[in-house]
Amino acid sequence: MGDISRGAIATTPLLELDHVRKSFGGGALRRHEVVALDDVSLDLPADRPVIAAIAGESGSGKSTLAHLILGLLSPTGGEVRYRGRSVGSLLRNDGLAFRHQIQAIFQDPADVFNPFYRVDHVFDMLLGRFHLAPSRAAGWELVRNALRSVGLDPAVTLGRYAHELSGGQAQRLMIARALLLRPSLIVADEPVSMVDASLRAAILETLLQLKEKLGVSILYITHDLATAYQVSDEIFILYRGRIVERGSTRSVIDAPVHPYTRLLISSVPEPDPDVRWQERQADAEDEPSDGGLARSLEGTAAR
Repeated sequence: MGDISRGAIATTPLLELDHVRKSFGGGALRRHEVVALDDVSLDLPADRPVIAAIAGESGSGKSTLAHLILGLLSPTGGEVRYRGRSVGSLLRNDGLAFRHQIQAIFQDPADVFNPFYRVDHVFDMLLGRFHLAPSRAAGWELVRNALRSVGLDPAVTLGRYAHELSGGQAQRLMIARALLLRPSLIVADEPVSMVDASLRAAILETLLQLKEKLGVSILYITHDLATAYQVSDEIFILYRGRIVERGSTRSVIDAPVHPYTRLLISSVPEPDPDVRWQERQADAEDEPSDGGLARSLEGTAAR
């Protein structure tokens, strides 16, 4: 896989966003330009697996960020790099290797399935395209192992149509699909928002196991700080297309600096009937100020 193999120099970040900007529309005079991301910089290490959360409300730019990393969109400014190489260049010159090493788990797994095919089809395409095993039988044994690793029974999962699966089964099947390629990085865009609470913990535990047992780094994109707190090592708070606070997840959530971070935290329901909702929001009523933004970014620069 050339220069993007796992043997690349460890000091080069696994993933790096360098002053990335993404805007839509605008025309020659940019009168109707919509800025989705503005001067976003972050990196993930290559020498150890991490789960990094990108947290923010709807419209903050989270999904745009995911699409840029996956190469589904091109940045308006700045650069997205994987193991030191531009994602745009990789897709033009070594696209198959790039797709092998970076996989995605999307919010709604139903969007991935073709309703006219059984779920086996998504694995069949991977086996054929990436030549993952020396024989068809060996390839399907890899598939069955991947399904078992995410808590699915191949005997009752394969051969079914997507509409015959529960939301949790479908999402875990998509995790198994990503896992089959043994990627270095998984971009998980709101992977538990479409499943009920009883399955959420199982999927989050699966993500943790991918990091701890298989060494896969995960970019966990979410609006839910509670789940980010459970699974991520570090967190980036995204507000109106800018990273306004970053650091270890516990330090950011336990002692937030930026007013927007405090607002997000105040929105997490408190399992205490004696704490009134209005009281919890009292300190977060005001919109984040430019002063608070500058203070958070100063802290970022100091890291």
